[in-house]
Order: sequence, then structure tokens, then C-alpha cells
Amino acid sequence: MTFVQIIDCKTSKLDDMNRLMDTWVEQTQGKRTATHSIVGRDHTDANHLVEIIEFPSYEEAMKNSNLPETDRTFQEMVALCDEMPTFIDLDVVRDEPLNAATARRFFEEIAGEGKLDLIGELFAPDYRDHDIGKAEESTVGSDVLRQDVARWRGAFDFRFALDDQVAEGDRVVTRWTWTGRHRGDFLGIAPTGKECTMTGTTIFRFRDGKIQEGWWYHDMLGLMRQLGAAVA
Repeated sequence: MTFVQIIDCKTSKLDDMNRLMDTWVEQTQGKRTATHSIVGRDHTDANHLVEIIEFPSYEEAMKNSNLPETDRTFQEMVALCDEMPTFIDLDVVRDEPLNAATARRFFEEIAGEGKLDLIGELFAPDYRDHDIGKAEESTVGSDVLRQDVARWRGAFDFRFALDDQVAEGDRVVTRWTWTGRHRGDFLGIAPTGKECTMTGTTIFRFRDGKIQEGWWYHDMLGLMRQLGAAVA
């Protein structure tokens, strides 16, 4: 179970605190078990800092705490604080990356199930699409995306398997495997009835909760070979 530790402190020495944390990161390279750290400053009190540190589990957090570098850093941190910092230990019971969930809905519901009406809900009207499989360097507009999905669904009975997904900041990266049976005209190729597979990666950039931009990298040449339209 993911474990989170929250450190609450007050200090007027933010620059010194940042240098201290940079030193700890350098000294614990290859030994620390913390996977993510974020520091926030109170919007109404510039001396009030809150650090949130994430670990794979409570046990891994204890390993991290027992590092000699962590103990030294803690002692120096206390010296920089105006008062003794407080700690809150939390077992994470719900972790929901909302942008990642939206990206999954595209692959599962819009592309996989053909629910094209959801495009207006998930994508910005001025969505910008970058696709190595297109002649244009980029296209703009959620209506263009709607046409693309309809074209692919008219040519193949397909589904996506999501192999990996990483969300950070305003971007979600999805590595996928596409499987489809060729049942309609595709780029001038008459239906072959062949079942094909294609791997790829998609990067979505979000703004205000909607997908604003997308980059598509996929093995189109491999797909064309399976359809008999390219030399192996």
C-alpha cells in the first residue's frame, strides 16, 4: 500500500531549505526509497511550508528514515525551522490520477466503443493533433479527431490494450497495443479480413481538465506490411 508522509514546518530560510534537500537527494542516490516529493508554500504565509513525500509502502518509508543521510538532513532541517516540524503518516486509500483516467476513456470508450459524442466532453474544441501517419504535420480541431476515429472504425473492428501509462504534470503518456480486423477500405486497400496488430505511444497534454494536444507514434509501416501493401 502506498504510504505518504507530510512534513509541516515554518521557516524564513527557504533557500537554505532547498539547498539542504538538494544535498539529501544527491547523497541518497541509489539508496533512498522515496518515489516522489513535492513542497508547497502557504499562499497566505510565505514562511509556512508543507512537504509531501511518497513511498511504495510504510516499510519502505522506514528504510528511508533509517538512512544516516536522512537523519543528518532531519537535524539540519530542524535547525532551519522556526519551531519543531510536525509529521503526519498516511496510508493511501485512494489514488486517482484524473488526467490518466480521461486518457483511458479515449482509448476504451471513444476509440474502442465508438462513443464519438464523448469527444466534446474529453477534448478541447481547438485540440491540436500531431500524427506521424498523416501527411500534415499537425491538424487542429476536435472535429478532425472525430473524422479520424470514424475512418479507423470504418476500416477495422479494433480494440486497444493499454500496456503502460504514466501521468506527470499536464501530460499523460500511454503505451498501447492495437488489434484490429480489416473489414473496410483503408487508404485505398480493399478489405482483406486479416487480423492485424500495431504498437504505439500517445502523449496527451491537458488544459483545464480536457485534452488540448496529442502526439501519436505508431508502427504504421508494420500495419501496412500485414495488409500486404508494403514490402517486408
